[in-house]
Amino acid sequence: MTDPAQIGRDEWVARSADRRDEGTGLRRVLNQLDARVGWWPRLAAVALGGVIVGQLLTNVNLQQVGFNSLLYALLALGLNIAVGWAGLLDLGYIAFFGFGAYGFAIFSSAALGTGGSGGAHLPAIEIIVIVLAAAGVVGVLIGLVALRLDGDYLAIVTLFVGQAFMEVVNNVDPGTLGGVNGLFGLDPLHDFGGQVSSTLGYYYVALAALVLVAAVLRLLDTSRTGRAWRALRDDPLAAAAMTIPVNRLKVMAFSFGAIVGALAGILFAAQQSTVFPTNFTANILILIYACLVLGGVGSITGAILGGIVVTVAEQMLSSPTDAGYLFYGLILLALVAKVRPWRRLAWVLGGIVALGFAAHGIVSLISSSAVAGHPGSTGWIGSVVSNYVIVPSNPVGYGNVLYIVVLCAMIAVVRLEGVRRLLAVIPTVYIAACCWESRLIVNPAITTQIMIGVVLIVTMAARPQGLLGSRRVEIV
Repeated sequence: MTDPAQIGRDEWVARSADRRDEGTGLRRVLNQLDARVGWWPRLAAVALGGVIVGQLLTNVNLQQVGFNSLLYALLALGLNIAVGWAGLLDLGYIAFFGFGAYGFAIFSSAALGTGGSGGAHLPAIEIIVIVLAAAGVVGVLIGLVALRLDGDYLAIVTLFVGQAFMEVVNNVDPGTLGGVNGLFGLDPLHDFGGQVSSTLGYYYVALAALVLVAAVLRLLDTSRTGRAWRALRDDPLAAAAMTIPVNRLKVMAFSFGAIVGALAGILFAAQQSTVFPTNFTANILILIYACLVLGGVGSITGAILGGIVVTVAEQMLSSPTDAGYLFYGLILLALVAKVRPWRRLAWVLGGIVALGFAAHGIVSLISSSAVAGHPGSTGWIGSVVSNYVIVPSNPVGYGNVLYIVVLCAMIAVVRLEGVRRLLAVIPTVYIAACCWESRLIVNPAITTQIMIGVVLIVTMAARPQGLLGSRRVEIV
């Protein structure tokens, strides 16, 4: 006789844990550790690690990088609510970030000063309560407007919200919002007789805020609301048929995401003590999405990891020395991870090295001006590659051509298989190194976007769910 408790049970889903591929080597160890250590101990370990890192950051520039990493992790967490959990493509999320920053700026500066008054200058706790409550209301209003929209239409409407925010802060009431000149001279975070006056102090405040938000979102994710959001994301029609309040969930997702984004904006404005409209452009939105996609859409831990990785990578690309470490390190890491067995890896690396020195030597014999340029990398990397890559005295046009060649070569590598792919990897890596040293590394702003895009493409090709995201199983 069939057990009534087993009726309607999907055996394939029920036994999914038995089919889990734990891998081998380091991957197996990490998977087993992840299964044994609970989520809350991992959060405590992250918090402790953040405190230790803060003690090691003695340089103010490194402290700024640490603060920015936590800020983008916080922004990715807020975006994850609407995009990762509820499945709502929100392209206006940057407006919530800006709303929080400008909200703090208005209440902590002379922006509201009239008739000779010096402005509001409210305590930090009051500003935080006011701004977060207002951001939640704004999120509700946007959610109500977007109730009947989905997919591309929702993306278009929310994109308009972000652009509308930019127009407002640039053109409406320059006396209050500062216009293109922004607002400056903001009060630091202060209350209860103390204030935060250093970059390291703001780093610890951001760390505390990140841990608190992650804890609250974990409770929310494991609640009925979190499960309902995932049902909405997977199939809105089925969720509505099961009496799940779809409309209310959409509004809640926008509202909660707006609150987290506004909190990040408050921390940003307080630490910078200035806000400008250019702080909230589409480029920032792209970086936030990159953090979420790289770490894993729908994953709290992934959003945090993505924020840290993207921010650190962006900072490294601004330095010719660090950018070289990042570029060649990623290439080496990709080859080590993908080329097996080890003898093939040694063969590929040897081929790359041999091709470079041989090509440089042959070209230098033909034309000395063809190798008269200097590589963009500095430090010991620049010294090593100076006799390896081909950089002419005028590398601009040469680098542009190589960039197109690299794209074509990468497409060929993806299409090929087996030994032919390995053979194609050798010249592709060398051409990429020449393009990097002659053109890309000397344009950090453009290179940052390109490198992040390449990393995302490679990550999505190798692991579509992101670094820490969970693979979704769809039955069609």
